[in-house]
Amino acid sequence: MAGKPLISTVKYVAGTRPVFRLSEIIPYLDEPVSVDEIYRTISPELSRFGLTAKKLDGDFEISRALPTPSYILNDGERERLETFIARREMPFTLAEAIERYITRKAGKEWHDPVIIERLRRAIVAQKDDYWKPSHRRSLQYTKGYSVLGYLAYHFPVYFMQTEHLLAGLARDGLLKKSMTILDVGTGPGVVPLAIADLWSRLDDARAAVYSLERSEEHIEAFLSLRDAFVPRGGNVSVKPPIKADIREPLPPAIPEKVDLVIFSNVLNELPESSVDTQAGIVERIADRLKPDGSIVIIEPADQENATRMRTITAELEKRGLMMYAPCSFIRGMPCTAPRCWSFATAPAIRPTRLMETLARCDESYRYMNTDIKYSYAVLRRDGKRRSAYRVAPDSKFLRLSKLHLHVGNRVNVAVVKMSGELGDAKNRLFKICDGTAKTPVYAVIPSFHLTSGNEAIRTAPYGTVLEMLGVLVRYNKAHDAYNLLVNRNTSVTIPEMRDKE
Repeated sequence: MAGKPLISTVKYVAGTRPVFRLSEIIPYLDEPVSVDEIYRTISPELSRFGLTAKKLDGDFEISRALPTPSYILNDGERERLETFIARREMPFTLAEAIERYITRKAGKEWHDPVIIERLRRAIVAQKDDYWKPSHRRSLQYTKGYSVLGYLAYHFPVYFMQTEHLLAGLARDGLLKKSMTILDVGTGPGVVPLAIADLWSRLDDARAAVYSLERSEEHIEAFLSLRDAFVPRGGNVSVKPPIKADIREPLPPAIPEKVDLVIFSNVLNELPESSVDTQAGIVERIADRLKPDGSIVIIEPADQENATRMRTITAELEKRGLMMYAPCSFIRGMPCTAPRCWSFATAPAIRPTRLMETLARCDESYRYMNTDIKYSYAVLRRDGKRRSAYRVAPDSKFLRLSKLHLHVGNRVNVAVVKMSGELGDAKNRLFKICDGTAKTPVYAVIPSFHLTSGNEAIRTAPYGTVLEMLGVLVRYNKAHDAYNLLVNRNTSVTIPEMRDKE
């Protein structure tokens, strides 16, 4: 019997019974197959479907694998995480390690005027390349001063951005007491070093971190920073990066099953690859994911990369990697992510000493990189979502796909907040979504209309479900978008907070 129908049969039976023997599925098959042959065919896929097998009296007992318990933060851990995040500053020991590495590679002190000027030129060249059309970009960051420029300009903000995301996973209960983590396209080790730093604030959590990187220069920088920053014998083991191209099959040194896979600012650096190809890369590496594991994809917040990432995640939904966050699919249907420019924000970081030195020139703005803005998705196979909220079929809330029928009227909507502040001090603007709209929708509130009854639209975190009562529908022809105007009489509430009361 062909492998695919056999696997589908086992999956079907597992969905109806928590425990069964392989011999019990033989009556379901079109042709007789031995128990041993069934096991040989399905064994590579069992973990993927959350199943385990135990040999028993010439048969195999198949049962659903129990999920690993979540690591629940205690009060002390929460306080340490929040204190670090509020400081908005990369650890000084890591900043110093970067300075020492640049000094060693350049052959002069990092603050030497000649070295600073070379770093500036490398940063400007990288930025100019980034803003080219995607098909003309190289974005290699793999040789000489391009690596050093990356360490000086990109590394600090990406490091703090990763800390924000990891802290979010910790708050959501997606971490485990012992984890195996894979960072795909690690560069100079931003993600593994951020993991080691965040885990240092946890009392009883451990992690083994593996990574893939094809650039020898980045691997050299990674190892230098790791050895200077990650304590030996600590609760995080950061393995040496494995030299590999992420478009190729995974090397044997990568563990068979991992708890967390991270793609940080890597898919956008494959500009010649189609959405289907990039989704295929994620799907192939996701074969190593444990049934209760997570995949995190992080991309820049600019319109091209953020919208492309949403298209990739929509494609991955079709392939069984379901969105945990930030999208909530509150209408119970998948979203095709048309024109979805959505990103998260966080307070700007404090510049490093190196960054401040680079900025002591006539065009200082070119060398200060402190804003945290990024597009991200957390994907899982088990269907778990951050928010369990669903709009009831008979609810009073209008679908956003029906706004064109209600221009000029006040309506009630249930939505997800899908951006940080996009407006200004005079008019606050936020992207909102319910998964049904083909045209972008924004909530707009003049600052003088902010009240305690509607301020949740401003204060709620990115990805929060909101119920909005009494918003005025307007169509913005210039931008082909709908604006929902919030005033002092509009009620904006967070239903999941209300339901906990």
